[in-house]
Amino acid sequence: MVDPKCPFCRIVAGQEPAHIVYRDDLVTAFQTNRPMAPVHLLIVPNHHLESVNEVAGEDEAALGRMAVVAKRLASERGVDGTGYRLVINTGPDAFQSVFHLHMHLIGGKPLPLRMLGHEF
Repeated sequence: MVDPKCPFCRIVAGQEPAHIVYRDDLVTAFQTNRPMAPVHLLIVPNHHLESVNEVAGEDEAALGRMAVVAKRLASERGVDGTGYRLVINTGPDAFQSVFHLHMHLIGGKPLPLRMLGHEF
């Protein structure tokens, strides 16, 4: 399902510009427009899921693929040896700002414990 009001659905559908770094039948990865580190990518399922709270059994393959793609992209960008952070925010109290489930891959510099005003 694609939500025409969702910016990430529009990116996946090719209706909104983005620098896509990976795409397959289950997930798409692209550069964020507000990077917090030299490497900051977003990995999203190709079908619309508002958040982790909507995940069901049929989403297992896409969520697993997100982790596999994150590992691959971290390696391609050279942060697998130094470290990187994978973050999935769920809900407004966790600062989820786009309500399409997405994983942040952040690395390329030492990451503080405090990001976005909260400790991880």
